[in-house]
Amino acid sequence: MKAILTGDIIHSKDHKAGKWLPVLKKALGRYGSEPLEWEIYRGDSFQLETTPEQALEAAIYIKACLKQIRHLDARIAIGLGEKDHAAEKITESNGTAFYHSGECFENLKKQTLAINSGDETFDTTINVMLQLASLTMDNWLPAAAKIVCTVLEHPEANQKEIAALLEKSQSTISEALIRAGFDEVQKMIHFYKTQLARL
Repeated sequence: MKAILTGDIIHSKDHKAGKWLPVLKKALGRYGSEPLEWEIYRGDSFQLETTPEQALEAAIYIKACLKQIRHLDARIAIGLGEKDHAAEKITESNGTAFYHSGECFENLKKQTLAINSGDETFDTTINVMLQLASLTMDNWLPAAAKIVCTVLEHPEANQKEIAALLEKSQSTISEALIRAGFDEVQKMIHFYKTQLARL
C-alpha cells in the first residue's frame, strides 16, 4: 500500500513564489526525491508519495513548514491505496492511491486536511479527528509553526534541546507546543498509525 498526498498552497498568489517555494521543496524533499516521489506542478500544486505510516505526519509537517510564512497554508488530501503504474514522474503514475488522493482533494471544501482510503469506517473516524485538529492547526502562528516543524524534524530531542536549537527558553517552547495542541496532534498521529494496521 502507498500513500499519495495531493495538495496546493492557500494564498500563494499573495506571496512571491521565491518566498514559499524553497520552503515547500525542502519539506517535500524530506520524504523523497524529485520527480520520482514528489513534484510541484501548475505553479502551486504538489504531489508526494510516501508510506501510509508517514503520510499524516508528512502532511502536518508540510503544513507547519508553510505556516511559518504568515497567512500561508496548504490544503492536503491523503489517498491510500495501490500504485499500479510507476512512471519517471510521480504526476504520471497511477493506481488507487492516486485516484483516492485526487477524489479526496476535489472534495476538500473548507477543510484543509482529509484522507481517503476507500474504507468508510477508517476514513470517517480519521476525518472527524482531522477536522477537529484543523481547528487548531489552521490557526498556528509562524512562531508556533516553526517550533512544531523543529520538533517533527528532531523526534528524539527533548524540549530543552529544541529550545537550544531555536535559541529560545524552554518555557517558550513548552507554551508554544501547548498552544499549538501538539500533544494532541501527536496522539492523533499515533492513533492513525494503530488504525492503519486494520486496513
